Amino acid sequence: MTTPEMRPHAATSEIVLRDPRPGDLGWIVHRHAVLYHAEYGWDQRFEGLAADVVGRFVREFVPGRERCWVADRAGAVVGSVFLVRETDELARLRMLYVEPSARGLGVGRQLVRACLDEARAVGYQRMVLWTNSVLVSARRIYEAEGFTLESEAPHALFDAGQLGQTWVLEL
Repeated sequence: MTTPEMRPHAATSEIVLRDPRPGDLGWIVHRHAVLYHAEYGWDQRFEGLAADVVGRFVREFVPGRERCWVADRAGAVVGSVFLVRETDELARLRMLYVEPSARGLGVGRQLVRACLDEARAVGYQRMVLWTNSVLVSARRIYEAEGFTLESEAPHALFDAGQLGQTWVLEL
């Protein structure tokens, strides 16, 4: 999945954004499941959703149009984000997460900016993402980067009482 033009995106002297290595994608699913269960009580249906997203990314990967960044701090994975093609004009931001040990260091913002920079560079005109209202820190990043809330609706995909939100950004 790594092509020559996929260089690490330098973030800070402490955090490096890089392409995934063998084992990273499984780790990302694992950490999403563990963290969101501990923090929000989300059940195994969320882990299944995360595994589906990552599996689809691998199966349907479009070189030059899609990418995953892994935030690395001293050799440890501390976050990730995915840029996924929806259409030639529309990209989707997926699977943003930051480890508790790296929160407050700007890792989430760095990951989102890397995703936006790449989307613009490869010619996407619009970006969309789906999140949940309880993910306040992520929503703050999206708003600060210019995303606007397009719609929201209750769901029970992995936990009853969730409010899913669709955010959009014209690139």
